[in-house]
Amino acid sequence: MPLKPSKSIWHNGKLVPWEEATVHVLTHALHYGSSVFEGIRVYKGPDGPVALRLSDHVGRMFDSAKIYYLTIPYSVEELVAACKDVVLHNGLLGGAYIRPVAYRGYGEMGVAGNPDAPAECSIAAWEWGSYLGEDGLENGVDVCVSSWQRVAPNTLPTMAKAGGNYLSSILVTLEARRLGFAEGIALSSEGYVSEGAGENIFLVSDGMIYTPPAAASILAGLTRNMVMRLAQTIGLKIVEQNIPREMLYIADEVFLTGTAAEITPVRSIDRITVGSGVRGPVTESLQNRFFGLFDGSTPDEWGWLEPIGGEDTRRVDRTVAV
Repeated sequence: MPLKPSKSIWHNGKLVPWEEATVHVLTHALHYGSSVFEGIRVYKGPDGPVALRLSDHVGRMFDSAKIYYLTIPYSVEELVAACKDVVLHNGLLGGAYIRPVAYRGYGEMGVAGNPDAPAECSIAAWEWGSYLGEDGLENGVDVCVSSWQRVAPNTLPTMAKAGGNYLSSILVTLEARRLGFAEGIALSSEGYVSEGAGENIFLVSDGMIYTPPAAASILAGLTRNMVMRLAQTIGLKIVEQNIPREMLYIADEVFLTGTAAEITPVRSIDRITVGSGVRGPVTESLQNRFFGLFDGSTPDEWGWLEPIGGEDTRRVDRTVAV
């Protein structure tokens, strides 16, 4: 999905023009994948733009950095403020996708790099539609079970949202698209359902919702967590358990969740129709509850929505001309 460039990117504490936010070709993360990042949605709310779980996302980036011994030279609060500034400065008041990233920069080229050197940090924001397509939100998408499995426990830490971890997702996605599917589903090293290349997965069977546990080599997504809480508000029971592959084929409904994908129904898996082949009532109900957060029809009981603010962006150092 092509990027629609915005005006500026926050780079190491300053706003710089989009095209000037560059790194050296010997940046450690470019060679070894030593980066951690987040994806955060901004929606247009009734009282102005709101970021969905902004502080939680930035907090998780710090957790990911801790796992990889990466020192971020800013506080959570500073990066949260910078994310808001990037949205405001680029005039993305109708909605945006924010991508903060921290990474080992130029300096040492050994595999470990220099764990004592502070990370480089950048934050970009741009307009971005639903990851699996706007049509998919209503009509569902066709997916396949990939031949590529997720990493085994104690190999790569799947709780960290790290750049290098996504090499697995690239293989899953490329295979799926080569075969004519919108997305691929990966199994765990034990052969159970794990997650999509960039999404968590849920299935509905006999009125109950099932999803793989954290131990199934998944990234325990914040949208996944939201769906589990929203399901409880409408009296639905969530079961976290190992899910055999064939359980997907006989489910009443299957849907994918993620910041980029939001809540996207699955209409077929491996060319096998899921349920009746259309978005099911449970998926639709959860979508309504989720998107209702942004027009006020769903009360934000959890403090998930963080206002972006007004026109004042003076918190950012503007010593670089933009």
